[in-house]
Amino acid sequence: MLDKFREAKQLEIESLRKDFMEGRIPAVYQGERPSFTEAIRAKGPGAIIAEFKPASPSKGVLREDLNPLDYADAYAKNGAAAISVLTEHKYFKGTPDFLFMMNGAGLPLLRKDFIFDPLQVAMTASSPASAVLLIARMCDDAGHLKQLIDIARMPGLAPVVEIFDQADLDLARNAGADIIQVNNRDLDTLTTTLDQARKFIKQKRDGELWICASGVSERAQVEEMAGLGFDAVLIGTCLMEADDPGAKLAELTGA
Repeated sequence: MLDKFREAKQLEIESLRKDFMEGRIPAVYQGERPSFTEAIRAKGPGAIIAEFKPASPSKGVLREDLNPLDYADAYAKNGAAAISVLTEHKYFKGTPDFLFMMNGAGLPLLRKDFIFDPLQVAMTASSPASAVLLIARMCDDAGHLKQLIDIARMPGLAPVVEIFDQADLDLARNAGADIIQVNNRDLDTLTTTLDQARKFIKQKRDGELWICASGVSERAQVEEMAGLGFDAVLIGTCLMEADDPGAKLAELTGA
């Protein structure tokens, strides 16, 4: 799956490189960028990062004719600590424009995409995003990942490094990551199991912020992950499929 995602980003990266070579360097966003880390810690452990994604590779289109503004408002009013915004187009029907559209709710935004080129990080810094997702195994080595982490931190973006296995965690640590996101999804079968989160949280270190992603849809699961030590839980599909996303989020947050 990650190879497919990488291939889907090549045209975007080539366009960014062309712009860069011609002197069109994205300007860093000058507006307010609320702290992703502080927002999570204020509501954690078990803070909820509510996700906005019109589609997914495993389920296809989740909802038709979505209004990102409605979701941002519902998430802000029902206890979300931050919003994860899918900006990948081919598989998730996202766009970076969502970051600007959802900024008005006042919550920190995590740009979720398949980012492995420094220019993609620079593009993210030109948006209102407060954090950027970096998938460890999409990087060639720890030096590559460290470069992306360092570039993200310069304009104040929080680099969230996603892992799937022990090699990913070792790579993230070697690159200096301090926000670890454990993805519970098997990339081959696209099935999820919270056993992944239960296993890896035992390796959490002081000063690190950990996020559990994929497979959580009930309040009891949120409470379990919080009890194990996860600072936050990222929840997307069940909110996107809910007839009333705000009410479902209120149930999940305990609001």
